[in-house]
Amino acid sequence: MNTAQKRYKGIMMIVGGAALWGISGAVAQQLFTNEGFQPGWLVTVRMMAAGILLLLWTVVKSGQQEIWHIFRHTKDRVRLLIFAVGGMVGVQYTYFMAVGTGDVATATLLQYLGPIFITVYVAWKCRRLPNRWELSALVLALIGAFLLITNGSLQGLSIPMDAFVWGIVSALAAAFYTVYPVRLLARWNSTIVVGWSMVLGSLCLATFNPLWEVAGQHWSLLSASYVTFVILFGTLVPFYMFIESLRYITSTEASVLSSAEPLAAVIVSFLWLHVAFGLLQGIGGLCIIATVTLLAIKKPMEGSKEIRPATEAVS
Repeated sequence: MNTAQKRYKGIMMIVGGAALWGISGAVAQQLFTNEGFQPGWLVTVRMMAAGILLLLWTVVKSGQQEIWHIFRHTKDRVRLLIFAVGGMVGVQYTYFMAVGTGDVATATLLQYLGPIFITVYVAWKCRRLPNRWELSALVLALIGAFLLITNGSLQGLSIPMDAFVWGIVSALAAAFYTVYPVRLLARWNSTIVVGWSMVLGSLCLATFNPLWEVAGQHWSLLSASYVTFVILFGTLVPFYMFIESLRYITSTEASVLSSAEPLAAVIVSFLWLHVAFGLLQGIGGLCIIATVTLLAIKKPMEGSKEIRPATEAVS
């Protein structure tokens, strides 16, 4: 396989994985709307199953002992638990609550405001004002968010207030999820960090959302296939595709191409779920996607060192 073919393979993997994330959100919305499932229960099952599968995958590749080494270090144990609860549970639960109270397209686009919060945090931590690229991204994000939630009207919100609040909290959680585990990822394989954080996070969630409490859920071959899709094709497969794509393309290209996720969410919402999306809301969504693209290309254009986003799989 030559260089061009490898790059094409990487592009196809990241676009395919991002599209699966977007589609899985639409599948989850069907479970919430038509099948009586609750976001907390689905997140618990999704994280537990996907986390166990990720750890098993690591065992097959690296051996059983590899997945336990992280617990031998006290600081890493604490960091892993904080990441599991504050990062993994935070971003997964808030995103699905945004989907459950609103729709998958709006929830996904609002979560994509996460890089803006990271930009503000980095500027504050470094005690500097945002540069021209960051300011442009901030303006685009504000315009996009305004159009998305109001459809250009000052008379009221075009989405439920609950969905807006959960979406913004999801973006904050996504920012924390991306920034916090830097030290963990510098020492440990990303599949180990993400796998254990999913398992630990699901155990915490199971305290409030026991897996055996299925009252109100409409179980059938269709709903079971939906749950299976969310676990496998909404979590495990796209995460693998994202990690593998970084062997063939840069993390900047991966970040830009991951914008296929909100695009897929919007398209599937329109074609399958028949969610109405106003023209100005669509423009707002494009502004948010442009924000992510602008922030992704900023570093290479300024000659800064690239940081690999190994925990990109958040949705």
